[in-house]
Amino acid sequence: MNTPSERGRGLVRHAAALAARPFLSVSNPVQAAGLPMLPKSGPSPYQHLVGTRRCVSPKTQVNPKDACPLLLNLDPRYYQIAALALLLLFGLLRLRFDIQLPQALLILGTVIVAQFVCTRIWKLEKFDPRSALISGLSLCLLARTNSLLLAVITGAVTILSKFVLRWRGKHIFNPTNVGIVLMILLTGGSVWVSPGQWGDFAFFAFLVICLGGLVVNRAGRADVTLAFLGAWTVLLFGRSFWLGEPTTIPLHRLQNGALLIFAFFMISDPRTTPNSRAGRILFAVLIAVGGAFVQFKLFRTNGLLWSLAALSLLVPVIDLVLPGEKYHWQRTAPKLAMTETKVRKGIAYEPA
Repeated sequence: MNTPSERGRGLVRHAAALAARPFLSVSNPVQAAGLPMLPKSGPSPYQHLVGTRRCVSPKTQVNPKDACPLLLNLDPRYYQIAALALLLLFGLLRLRFDIQLPQALLILGTVIVAQFVCTRIWKLEKFDPRSALISGLSLCLLARTNSLLLAVITGAVTILSKFVLRWRGKHIFNPTNVGIVLMILLTGGSVWVSPGQWGDFAFFAFLVICLGGLVVNRAGRADVTLAFLGAWTVLLFGRSFWLGEPTTIPLHRLQNGALLIFAFFMISDPRTTPNSRAGRILFAVLIAVGGAFVQFKLFRTNGLLWSLAALSLLVPVIDLVLPGEKYHWQRTAPKLAMTETKVRKGIAYEPA
């Protein structure tokens, strides 16, 4: 009779022998288990002896874009909603924005209800509040009025413009932009735009959030944002250099919260910008030039808003001259194609 120590040494030798076996493919898992081989055709009666787990074979070809983390495959609108809501909350609690909480909630409620009603009237497949929330939050940050009724009308006009002012399945105007511009024109100054002077800390914190959004969400419109900011910076510094102004003046003009919202959440709207990259860059430069003309030649405030509203009419023309693939919000989770199956140490790896 073997003693416990002898049995232990035998188990160690047996484990070492198993570990020395080469890596075997799933074509002979029965042989790996020390069992007699069966014909290749038909199911194996020994399959239940081996556990299963899904994985990707080393030889599987996977698109790096499909293998990105789940965060990178989320709809970009979720990040935009979170960024705008965080800024609005911080502004109400810390920066003392010149908008009261009841008015902000009223605007948000109005855009959601308007989106729901328009969804039913136009008989869309489902109700989606995400774009409406982005428009409502942008209105809370930019639009100002002393009348709750005008606030409600502004929210309703903003959402209605998405459904009425369309061309070949695309919005002609950015909803927030056209809502603010129309209400400024129709009310004779009872609706105006916040100057967006938040202080250095809030400005740079929101700038970091906006830049992070370009990297994390990859909404496909970083080119138009960066092209616009580059063109606008060149125009501001070029004008100051021409007039002999100190550099602190253009720097101060760039440190504006309303400018960040315009650049990262308004002009970059995928549904209202040209489809091709060349067209978007051209569009961004035209917006910057038009804004500078309105502000410095016509001496009107909100030059960028007027420029975007007017030049958005050129987007269908740009799409005809510089065609490109139309943007769609929906992004599906990656599906990995797995072609091989391996077995190692008693665990079978099977394709999904």
